[in-house]
Amino acid sequence: MAAQFGHRLRRGATTAAVAAAAVAALSASQAPAAPQADGGTGDRAAAGATPSDEAATGNSPYYTDLPPLATPNKPGASVNLPVTGSAEAGIPASVLAAYKKAEQELAGTDAACRLPWQLLAAIGKVESGQARGGKVDANGTTLSPILGPALNGQGFALIKDTDGGAYDSDATHDRAVGPMQFIPSTWATWGQDGNGDGRKDPNNIYDAALAAGRYLCAGTRDLSLATDLDRAVLSYNHSTEYLRTVRSWFEYYKRGTHEVPDGTGVLPAGSGGGSSSSPTPSPSTRSPSPSPSPTPSGTPSPTPTPDPSVPPTTPPPTPRPDVFGSLENAGTGTLKATAGEEFDRRIAVRARNTQGALLAKVQVTFTVVGDTDARFAGGRTTATVATAADGTASAPALTAGEKTGSFKVTAVAGTTKPRTLTYTASVTARVADTLTRTDGKAMTATAGEAFADRITVTTTYKGTGVAGTAVTATMITDAETPAENDKGPYFTDADGKAVRTLALTTGDDGLLQLPEIKAGDTAGTYKLRLTTASGATVTVELKVEAAPETAPEA
Repeated sequence: MAAQFGHRLRRGATTAAVAAAAVAALSASQAPAAPQADGGTGDRAAAGATPSDEAATGNSPYYTDLPPLATPNKPGASVNLPVTGSAEAGIPASVLAAYKKAEQELAGTDAACRLPWQLLAAIGKVESGQARGGKVDANGTTLSPILGPALNGQGFALIKDTDGGAYDSDATHDRAVGPMQFIPSTWATWGQDGNGDGRKDPNNIYDAALAAGRYLCAGTRDLSLATDLDRAVLSYNHSTEYLRTVRSWFEYYKRGTHEVPDGTGVLPAGSGGGSSSSPTPSPSTRSPSPSPSPTPSGTPSPTPTPDPSVPPTTPPPTPRPDVFGSLENAGTGTLKATAGEEFDRRIAVRARNTQGALLAKVQVTFTVVGDTDARFAGGRTTATVATAADGTASAPALTAGEKTGSFKVTAVAGTTKPRTLTYTASVTARVADTLTRTDGKAMTATAGEAFADRITVTTTYKGTGVAGTAVTATMITDAETPAENDKGPYFTDADGKAVRTLALTTGDDGLLQLPEIKAGDTAGTYKLRLTTASGATVTVELKVEAAPETAPEA
């Protein structure tokens, strides 16, 4: 499943020696002579899937350049090696980091597979020349798409469009995409988020390398076994030539590599410098076009010697319209809510690219931070949302908990240089909007005695009891502007003295039972008014009857 972009012609002893080395590698590995179906169960594969019969890249063309005969200077592979020896042993920094990161992750999640990063490097070399010599941005995404030819059945497999052109910009046929050349239908199953930016992008070397690793590890494969490794490579592209080429680079990279800066990797022959967004199939094996004329075997043309007095110039990269640049507030106002209620607005952000244009499909992560029990829908403290076509993304609804006070919500986008916006939200306590008696009993007492019944009230907010609500109880006159009555019923304080105004507080359930009320000595009808700070009011009528007259003693 890869793309055969071009052939490097070798002549004489070099060709024979390289071919012999490749055949020896295959013989040692007991590689099958033809593509074999993998017998794995797929129980270790991503999402339980197994590689498709059509191969990861639809058996697209691929580079067939072989490694040089010279062995790298030092056995093993280390990024600390000096940049010496064969240039072909150099792997661009971001690409090398992606391969090693994928190996590390697979070692933690599928140790039985024993994936070596050098196998990913070999496939990456054959598929795309290590992402065109490491032409990737700081996030590991190729500076321009790497697309294989249309798989239209004309010299290639016939695979009709499966992604609506979302990955390969072709709504008629599929094309292999990205540095590891996945066809869209395979990426839909095996795609991974290798760099943790919330996206699965086949054009990103971290995502693609991890996806390739999981694909190679499908089923019960143990890649330390030659037969399993060969089956894995053949599942990537059903071609013995492909297996032979990958095996050659795999053995070469195992003997040593070194890191080179991104964009400086050696490109395969016939790659056109990696400038084309679509790979060119090998004319000798895949295309009906005439084969190129061989280079004369005489004295090679001299290579111009650069003038050391003239510094090399590197043209600035063309800005990509899909590179994230900035994050801004999209009109989010004050975030306030009452305890237990949903905030009346949602946090909204807007993403722009490096040129200031609105940018879609940017992953924005919203996080609730601080000492609060406010939560997004589903009780979550984080939520990730992709920006829409207008560059905006809104956080899910946020609901306040019972804890009052302020807290923060952050919105973060981008990986290498993340952008962060911070919003302050506040939760206020419920304020009772209703004060009611729990029963409607008439309050009657005889002068000089106490009322037999106790008055109970409840304070609520939207039907829910509100604890800790301050309630003022006052014996009032009948005037239109009520004043404290100095006659009639009264409460008593701790010292037993009569008081006609009390400050009280509701309990945890919003209920309040008033203290005992004394009737006083004067018969009549009086009023007790209960009020809250929010203005809720209850007036209770207190009727005091005259004490019965006693008959005179005889």
